[in-house]
Amino acid sequence: MFEIRAICDPDDTDRVTTAFMAGDVRTYPTRDGKRTRLYLTADHRPTPQDWPTPEQAYANAPSINSEIGWTARFLAEAVCFTELGREFYLRKAALLDRIALLGESDGFHDDDGETALAAAQYLLDLDQPGVICDPRAYVRQQYARSLANDQ
Repeated sequence: MFEIRAICDPDDTDRVTTAFMAGDVRTYPTRDGKRTRLYLTADHRPTPQDWPTPEQAYANAPSINSEIGWTARFLAEAVCFTELGREFYLRKAALLDRIALLGESDGFHDDDGETALAAAQYLLDLDQPGVICDPRAYVRQQYARSLANDQ
């Protein structure tokens, strides 16, 4: 883990803190009071071998059609304004990742990838707020662990 220090105009604070994928940000005025000091906690990204490949993560997964059905049934049966739970968000993120992977394997990088990334980031923030890593790789890791625990 390491720390990044940035000194900026107070009006630029939001722009600076959102420019980095970092953990918590601590804000202090500079000695002269005209600028702001920002301390961002960050960590090294895990190396690629730490993550399962999509083929490894989804090797024993139900079909995409089956997961679409599960997701639709789950939402249809859920009471409005209730928390859906981690299993739903994990399976939804994995489903969207698998759909995006289909397009990416054909050379398409479109909204599917962005949607998969957003769902993966939501799960990552739900599980481990402030952790910095590849959200889609995190989903694959968690999905593979989930399947391993179910068997």
